[in-house]
Amino acid sequence: MTAVRYPFPDINTLPEDLRSRILEVQDKAGFIPNVFLAFARRPAEWRAFFAYHDALMLKEDGNLTKGEREMIVTTTSAANQCLYCVVAHGAILRIYEKKPLLADQVAVNYRKADITARQRAMLDFAMKVSQDSHALQDADFAALHAHGFDDEDAWDIAAITAFFGLSNRMASFAGMQPNPEFYLMGRVPKAKA
Repeated sequence: MTAVRYPFPDINTLPEDLRSRILEVQDKAGFIPNVFLAFARRPAEWRAFFAYHDALMLKEDGNLTKGEREMIVTTTSAANQCLYCVVAHGAILRIYEKKPLLADQVAVNYRKADITARQRAMLDFAMKVSQDSHALQDADFAALHAHGFDDEDAWDIAAITAFFGLSNRMASFAGMQPNPEFYLMGRVPKAKA
C-alpha cells in the first residue's frame, strides 16, 4: 500500500480548535505532520488522541527525558513495523538526543545501540509491554528499579508503549506515510531563515 487510504480533510473545513493547533505546529515545524491531518477526519478522536499524546510526551515530571520517551516510541514502533512512527519519532529522537545515528540504531536493534544500560533496561521493559505484556512479572519491575526507575516511570514506559501501539496500528491501517521533511531532521543542520 503506497497511498493513504483515507484522504486528508481540507484544513479550512476543520473545527477552529483543530485548525489552530495544526497551524501552530506548521509554524513551529515548517510543515504539517501527516498524523495531524489523518486523524482530523474525526475531530473527537483527534482531540482525544492528541490530549493523551501530550499528557504522555510533554509530561514535565518523572524520570524519563523527552529523548527517552522518543526512544521508546521509535523502538517499539520499529517492532510494530510502523514506518510513519519510526521515521517521524526517529527524527524527534535525533533532535532531542543530538545524536544523528541513534534513531536508526534503536529502530534496527536497540540491544546494540549506543545507549546506556539504564536506557537498555527501559527499552527491554517497553518491548516486553509491546510484545509480551501478559508475561510481565515482578522481576521486570525489579530490573527497572535497579536502574533508578520507580513504579510511576514503569507506568509511563507502559503507557507510551501502549499508546503508540494504537498509533502504529492506525498509521499502518490508514496507509499514512512520513512527511519527507522527517527524513533529514536531526541529520543535517536546519536551514537558517
